[in-house]
Amino acid sequence: MSDLHKLTIADARDKLRAKEITSVELTQSCLDAIDAADSLCAYVHKTPDLAIEAATAADARISAGDAPDMCGIPLGIKDLFCTQGVDSQAASGILKGFKPEYESTVSQKLKDAGTVMLGKLNMDEFAMGSSNETSVYGDAVNPWKVDERNLTPGGSSGGSASAVAADLCLAATGTDTGGSIRQPAAFTGIVGIKPTYGRCSRWGIVAFASSLDQAGPMTKSVRDAAIMLETMCGHDPKDSTSADIAVPNFEAMLTGDIRRKKIGIPKEYRMDGMPAEIETLWQSGTEMLRDAGAEIVDISLPHTKYALPAYYVIAPAEASSNLARYDGVRFGHRATLGAGDGITEMYEKTRAEGFGPEVQRRVMIGTYVLSAGFYDAYYNRARRVRTLIKKDFEDVFAAGVDAILTPATPSAAFGLGEMTDADPVQMYLNDVFTVTVNLAGLPGISVPAGLDAQGLPLGLQLIGRPWEEGDLLNTAYALEQSAGFVAKPNKWW
Repeated sequence: MSDLHKLTIADARDKLRAKEITSVELTQSCLDAIDAADSLCAYVHKTPDLAIEAATAADARISAGDAPDMCGIPLGIKDLFCTQGVDSQAASGILKGFKPEYESTVSQKLKDAGTVMLGKLNMDEFAMGSSNETSVYGDAVNPWKVDERNLTPGGSSGGSASAVAADLCLAATGTDTGGSIRQPAAFTGIVGIKPTYGRCSRWGIVAFASSLDQAGPMTKSVRDAAIMLETMCGHDPKDSTSADIAVPNFEAMLTGDIRRKKIGIPKEYRMDGMPAEIETLWQSGTEMLRDAGAEIVDISLPHTKYALPAYYVIAPAEASSNLARYDGVRFGHRATLGAGDGITEMYEKTRAEGFGPEVQRRVMIGTYVLSAGFYDAYYNRARRVRTLIKKDFEDVFAAGVDAILTPATPSAAFGLGEMTDADPVQMYLNDVFTVTVNLAGLPGISVPAGLDAQGLPLGLQLIGRPWEEGDLLNTAYALEQSAGFVAKPNKWW
């Protein structure tokens, strides 16, 4: 029973239905693994008592024959999701001690399905980062290791990626604003899908950039992603951007048959200086899909080169607006004031103490591009570029392309601290293959497809048509089957 935490969602579901295991046993196995993995700093708020209570209730539902697919499955929840009565800090000092009186819609859907929350997972502060080094809790660590170096698990969903890769949960929630599910999934050898914007409710998720944020599952397999995504999706009247579109049975669509599907290879993603290993992996993935019966076509997404600068105008602009609510008045941290300090000093001191350097940097960038003299020059221009990027994808899909294959990241995981002190733009370049998907509101998935020369995982990204997550997951399933990636990190923690 000690290895139950290594199960996939699909395997655990079947064993729970067959009464071979109980949710309490499964949950306890995860809790034991979590306690032995503190050095990974994946979990920042553990909830063992709540977990056992939920597992006991799940076992009762299963015994009564009233159990959805996810019932009894232990999950980790990213600290960006508000969880009723449980610390929800977005890894920021300014929200220290914040225990919401409500549950986010996505985590409530999972709870209603009978899942078990093991605790809250580490992340970059307010989801701003690509390495999980901006967290007030400290750096999350990748369970994959080389030469005794601690590696980044990616960001911002670094704790989620680390926990899934190290089998500290069966799956985890993540959020993706510019690649924050797909990049850490690629760095840790797991599957991560960002659904179409509007597919999952944003209500109760601490906002970073409201027109880009989207929740999604981080799992051990494509099948698990399909099972969990179906539970997370659905229309929510509390979120004005939530789409009232039927949610299909994604798992039932996993046939692996992609014959006659047209897969696009965008020439603009062949960046100067791209490592040979990434190019080789991309070519290998292309051949895998061709061998599975897909038609491979070269495509052009001409405005790709403008995506990163447009993203780093739009996202900070929205962040500066969203983060204006953290003022020390209603909730969270409030600075100690000196004699004679007024409300302006309280705002200034609270935000200076509560926000970390990266959040402050992005708030200042966002405030600058929204200021009267620069609004048209930066923000409005970036919005127009975004429209052109979206049009590029629309033209490609209108021409009959079913999915687009690209690398997920420009490299394997790098060492913690290696980029922190460098030009922050170097860190932003980690999002070069992922931000276009957010700007266009499309679904995208990262699938582990190989190892680099050091033995670190590398991922491939598939981009799909809007609202066609089922087709995208099926193509990813075919790629997963062909790649046959089964490597796991050697346990050192």
